[in-house]
Amino acid sequence: MAADRNLPVAAEQDTCSDGCCATGAAGAADTADATPATDRQAVLSRRIRLLVAATISYNVIEAAVALAAGKAASSTALIGFGLDSIIEVASATAVAWQFSGSDPRARERTALKVIAVSFYVLAAYVTVESVRSLTGAEDARHSTVGIVLAALSLAVMPGLSWAQRRAGRELGSASAVADSKQTLLCTYLSGVLLVGLVLNSLLGWSWADPAVALVIAAVAVREGREAWRGQHCC
Repeated sequence: MAADRNLPVAAEQDTCSDGCCATGAAGAADTADATPATDRQAVLSRRIRLLVAATISYNVIEAAVALAAGKAASSTALIGFGLDSIIEVASATAVAWQFSGSDPRARERTALKVIAVSFYVLAAYVTVESVRSLTGAEDARHSTVGIVLAALSLAVMPGLSWAQRRAGRELGSASAVADSKQTLLCTYLSGVLLVGLVLNSLLGWSWADPAVALVIAAVAVREGREAWRGQHCC
């Protein structure tokens, strides 16, 4: 009788040792693994919010300086750069709004639409201003402030773009990746602006900036199309 009473216990032990309790064990493992994954998502979401806040803060200052310097030097390129910074603020604000909610994924499509529109606005403005510059709308004067600002942006923006893109890809957020590409385009514009301002100051080549900016406008259209379709996490 004592042996009979011990059979269920032995059977239960053998069953688990043979792996027949795998479902329960897997469930426990899934529960254990879910917590680190959730914690990692929270860390990435917080990181994206911080990066977006830094991007917004920098671009607000950048826009103010660029617009003032552009007006002082009658520089269409500098004024356009300042307006581009405002567009970048709009894009980053859309991502900040998305990640301020309890379920960022539910807001992702709306954020992507805003970012896509910001790409299109950027492309349209750069195209119009580039054509105006190429047709000789006005001759810009030398701007030391503009050159320093462009060089600083060229140093700062790539790091912000890379960090946000990396976090966005790990989190699987197309909007964060799209906004990082918007920031990267601003980096290209910074380089174009710097080259244009230097060449204009040293050699009088006022056409250099708008010519390259037209190429960037074409890239902005492509990025806008991808953002609209939600193709930025590939």
